Amino acid sequence: MRQDISFPSNGGTCRGWLYVPDGLRHGERVAAIVMAHGFSAVKEMFLSGFAERFVQAGFAVLVFDFRYTGASDGEPRGHIFPREQHEDYRNAITYACRRTEIDPERIGLWGTSFSGGHVLHLSAFDRRIKAAVAQVPAVGIWKQLVRTSDSLDGILGLLTIDRLARYDSGVVNTLKVVAPPGEACVLATPDAYEWFSKAGEECASWRNQVTLESLERMIEYHPADAIELISPRPLLVIAAEEDSLVSIDLVREEFARAGEPKKLIEFPCGHFDVYSTEPWFGRAADAATEWFTSHLS
Repeated sequence: MRQDISFPSNGGTCRGWLYVPDGLRHGERVAAIVMAHGFSAVKEMFLSGFAERFVQAGFAVLVFDFRYTGASDGEPRGHIFPREQHEDYRNAITYACRRTEIDPERIGLWGTSFSGGHVLHLSAFDRRIKAAVAQVPAVGIWKQLVRTSDSLDGILGLLTIDRLARYDSGVVNTLKVVAPPGEACVLATPDAYEWFSKAGEECASWRNQVTLESLERMIEYHPADAIELISPRPLLVIAAEEDSLVSIDLVREEFARAGEPKKLIEFPCGHFDVYSTEPWFGRAADAATEWFTSHLS
């Protein structure tokens, strides 16, 4: 059973879906998984497929949109600030803990891409999280960019201009998330443009824009800094060997620093294949389901 829900977060409202297993007895409490999407993406972009797998396995599932995106509150649209999104995740966990159907001692956290990075950060510090799954996680934006100094220098120059403009006039400048080859955007890979263009056609709440101020916050964000602190909470990382956005060697490097129990699964596919392309979606969903089943029972 799925129902629309909302919860307060730092003066705004996040909106999402709550899935509860069918046949739940009065007073029965089950383990829950809290989920959110990656950079600029919203819950309608294939997250229901994962949530349905989890609820079929007996979990309650809370899926939500971060503030400034999707169905949730927040202006200007397209603000994507890591710390703000951490607060939304934390408030989603609190909301889940307050539900009578959910056992607050058995909360799992799932994230993908940019939110996969959030999972690594939050699982290190929020002790309510008892098991974590980070799918194709963004482990270090500046480390990725520093390999192509031209890209990093160009972005930093653009952000300098934007900061001066914001100081002088308060203007909010934006950039497209994806665009055709040759046009400025944030995720400038062919597979990102293809995936967001296709998914966005079927999702009216997604906007192809991000504020430039968000990029400033994003570049300075290194979500795996405290990955050692996740242990002894179990961590599963699902990675794509042909990932065009997150280098597989960076994922391996950060994962190596994590303590036990942990598991790294690598699929020979691209970053976006795990959302709906078989067999990778099925394998990713099954791996996450098995991980949560093993560690939230």
